[in-house]
Amino acid sequence: MNWNPTECKKGDMIRVKVGSFYHYGIFVSDDEVIQFGLPPAPQYADERTNKEITVISTDIDIFACGSIIEVAEFTKKEKKEKFSEDETVSRAKARLGEGGYNILHNNCEHFVYEVCFGKKLSTQEEKAKEKWRLFKANKKS
Repeated sequence: MNWNPTECKKGDMIRVKVGSFYHYGIFVSDDEVIQFGLPPAPQYADERTNKEITVISTDIDIFACGSIIEVAEFTKKEKKEKFSEDETVSRAKARLGEGGYNILHNNCEHFVYEVCFGKKLSTQEEKAKEKWRLFKANKKS
C-alpha cells in the first residue's frame, strides 16, 4: 500500500500526519469522515479530556486539522481483499458511537483496516513493537 495526497473518493482509507503520528479515517464525503476519535491535535485537547474516545463522524476540515490528507493506494492483492466502497462505508457507519479505544491495541488505524479488510492492523503499532524489541535487545548486549 502506498499513500498519496490525491482527491478523496467515497470509501477511501485516508490519513493525516499529526505530530509524529498518523490519524486515520474513512472518507464518505467532504461533509463526513468516519474516524475513531478526533485527531490528536492541540485544538481538540479540551474535547478529548475526560471523555471516552468513540467512533465519530466529522467533516473533512475537522479530520484534516490543517494537515495534508493522504489516500491509500492499494496493491492488486489488497484490492481483491478489500470490501467495496459501499460496504466499507456501511461497516464504518455501523460502528458510530463504539468505544473501547486503546492507543496500542484498538486505535484509529486498527479501525480503518478492520472496516476495509475485516481484520485489525496497525503499522504504527508494529513499528513501536519493533523499536521496543530492538531497545530490549540492545540493553541486554
